[in-house]
Order: sequence, then C-alpha cells, then structure tokens
Amino acid sequence: MEVIHLKYPHQLQQRDSMQPYSLALGFFDGVHLGHQAVIAAAKEEGNKRQIPTAVMTFDPHPSLVLGGRNEKVFYITLLQQKLQLFEELGVDKVFVVHFTSDFAKLSPSDFIDTFIRALNIQHVTAGFDFSFGAFGKGTMEDMRKLSNGDYGVTVVDKKADDVEKISSTRIRKLLQEGDMEAARILLGRPFEITGMVVHGDKRGRTIGFPTANVQALEGVFIPASGVYAVRLNVQNEWYDGVCNVGYKPTFKDPNNKQLSIEVHILDFEKNIYGEEVKVRWYQRIRSERKFDGIEALKTQIELDKEQAIQYFKNLS
Repeated sequence: MEVIHLKYPHQLQQRDSMQPYSLALGFFDGVHLGHQAVIAAAKEEGNKRQIPTAVMTFDPHPSLVLGGRNEKVFYITLLQQKLQLFEELGVDKVFVVHFTSDFAKLSPSDFIDTFIRALNIQHVTAGFDFSFGAFGKGTMEDMRKLSNGDYGVTVVDKKADDVEKISSTRIRKLLQEGDMEAARILLGRPFEITGMVVHGDKRGRTIGFPTANVQALEGVFIPASGVYAVRLNVQNEWYDGVCNVGYKPTFKDPNNKQLSIEVHILDFEKNIYGEEVKVRWYQRIRSERKFDGIEALKTQIELDKEQAIQYFKNLS
C-alpha cells in the first residue's frame, strides 16, 4: 500500500501519475464497522471498474483547525494505526490530506476540482453524513450534482446495531465508560493503543506483581480508570495480562493526578524497558479503588489476575 501526503495547494503537483481510483472518502477515526462498510463499497466499485481502491483521510482532526480548540484532541486510532488498518482492509493507496486553514476555506466545487478530478478519481464512496468544503457545506448530494458525469458516487447508509448508529462519538463514550466489550463489537476488533515501556516506581515488583509501565503515544484515547483484562504485544508476541489505568490511590496522594497505565503480564519475566508495545483491551474487571493496606491490595490483584485468566480461557 502506498501513502501519498498532500498539502493544499503547493504539494499537489508532486502527485504521481494519473492512475484512476475508486475512492473511499472520510476522516475514519476508529476505522469502525461503519467505516469498513464505506471502504468495502469502494473496493467493490473498484473491482467492477478494474481500478485500484484508494482512501482519502485528513490529518490533523478538523476540529483543531475549525473549532479553535485549546484542549487536546484524542484519537481512537492515530494516523499510523489507521494506515495499518487500511492496508489490512486491502486498500491500494491512501491520500493523507493535511488539514489546514487554507484547505478549510475551499468551496465544495473547488474541493472536487482539486481533490477528486485532479487526482483522476473515477468513483467516490462516502458515508451518508460526510460533508466537505468550507463550513462543511458540501453534502454527498452535492458531490453527485457537481460531478458533471466525470465520476460516479456511492452513498453508504448509516450502519447501526440494535441500539443506534455506529459512530466514533459513540465509541469514545464507551471508552470513557470502560465498556471495552461493546467498543470491540462496534470497532470489529479490540480497542488498541501503542506506547513505550518506561521506568515507573517499581512498586509492583516489591509486592510480587511486576508491571510494565506503558507511556502511551501523544493523542491516544485512554479508557476509563480501572482494572482490565488486556493483551500486550512486545517483540511481535502477544501475552495475556491485567492492566491498571489510574492514579494508584493506595500509594499516592489523591491530589496527584498523573495517570499511569501498568500491565502485569502473565507468565512473563523479560526486561522490556524501552520496547514499543501494543495493548489490546478486552474487559473491564473493576473500578480503581483505594485499599487499606498492601495485603488487601495483593489479595485483590490475585483475584483480578484469576478473573483475567478465566476470561481469556473462555475467549479462546
């Protein structure tokens, strides 16, 4: 899979040859089941036309440019993970458009001229609620009306379960609640973050439960505080584990609000400081709480560990 980075206007002339594409269009944060349906429809159209399938996504999040937000934006999938998921879905090429103030001012017709016609897109597929152009005024109906027969358009209806529409907003809410099983269903896979193992206070080792202290990449969405059954990938191997997300109230001043992600890896004794790891989240075992002492904490951790072992035994 090839990745082309585009920045309006001066990088467009650096694009490659005028190969035609069937294009899936959207921000695709999470690459959830709804997004996967859009990409599958674009692939189906590409197969009909015997042309490659491309995805166009945007970076950074438009709200950073349009909303004047000062707070951080947290992604369900960072760009690198999105690209990996696109490749797994069989996408041939990805256009990553740098979202800037100048780009945000493009009219819907200018967006189509610059990013559809100029890239030789033969067919555009997007979700029913995708908007484009200045102030998001362009709708998929406009995409069709402004085509002048130069490209085809497919609009994918909303994908919903028994509750409501599958959306990135809904998945974020589930992550905030720690409902990893519901999030996994909507994503079509376990929620996953990437980070690096760094030195912590090493207190887990002293009580018989050594942990990998994971420093998540900047911008990653961290689930609600609590204890989880997780799997951790290090050196291309997956291991079952128990993860605590929170502020370690048994040991720390309640006013200390530094969040930590600590994974006790089952049946594992290697030194992995400095290693890049992936953490997949499966089930929230319990909320984080303060214990009366070390022995009470150790007893609870042993129970958490047994619950995680049983969970993965039933999962496989």
